[in-house]
Amino acid sequence: MINVAIKAARTAGAIINRAALDVEAVRVSQKQVNDFVTEVDRASEHAIIDTLLNAYPGHGIHAEESGREHGARDSEYVWIIDPLDGTTNFIHGFPVYCVSIALAVRGKIEQAVIYDPGRNDLFTATRGRGAYLNDRRLRVSKRTRLTDCLISTGFPFRPGDNFPNYLAMLGELMPRCAGLRRPGSAALDLAYVAAGYTDGFFETGLQPWDVAAGSLLVTEAGGLVGNLTGEADFLDHKECLAGNPRVYGQLVGLLGKYSKFAPAGQKAQVAQKAAAIAAAQPAESEAPGEAG
Repeated sequence: MINVAIKAARTAGAIINRAALDVEAVRVSQKQVNDFVTEVDRASEHAIIDTLLNAYPGHGIHAEESGREHGARDSEYVWIIDPLDGTTNFIHGFPVYCVSIALAVRGKIEQAVIYDPGRNDLFTATRGRGAYLNDRRLRVSKRTRLTDCLISTGFPFRPGDNFPNYLAMLGELMPRCAGLRRPGSAALDLAYVAAGYTDGFFETGLQPWDVAAGSLLVTEAGGLVGNLTGEADFLDHKECLAGNPRVYGQLVGLLGKYSKFAPAGQKAQVAQKAAAIAAAQPAESEAPGEAG
């Protein structure tokens, strides 16, 4: 099954690489404000689904663009697909994006492939058999002090997202770590935690196809992954936190109170902090140069 997933990912990667040669010619539409989809996303997803269902016609499909309209509806085997994670990067020619494919068996992720077509980097994992990058075994970093750590994240970008809450989270981490990065592809962010390139990752507003494959890479590389409060059953929680074991614990301690699953008392404290941050921001009607 992992070999079929690799074949599907490489087929999709070839479509993406061809389109990247003339990215300005790619047709782009918006699913909602700041949430883009391209003909490349759809072609990539179609190629992945064809490859998977040709090999396993009885399996289910859960894909970003087509949902569950393909494959079997009642199968214990479900492929979770993001055909182009980092679409906004792709349409700007910013070379951080990937294909993400995971297989869930009875609700548990068992196989994972993340393919970066621009770098030809292939991340793979099978439950109980480790995580790999181009056949090299992966291990999470060994850093233990947050002050030495590089942490990746993703910024909120949709209308209605809680921007003050996220600014408060950044305020917790910025003084305490060596650096924060926002590459723009959650799947690659998780793969980079597994590879030890970064020491931790957190983001909210995520869907299962953003994190399914990457979560298995992290755990098979010796790391931990869950929601912001540290719950391991996080796939449908729309929030994710990952890191090496020591860093993960410290991040849960700092960010857990910002989780929608945090105790009510902690949520009230966070709401007060977020309200103070929001009050300090300029009004939306104040364009640069027009204030007061």
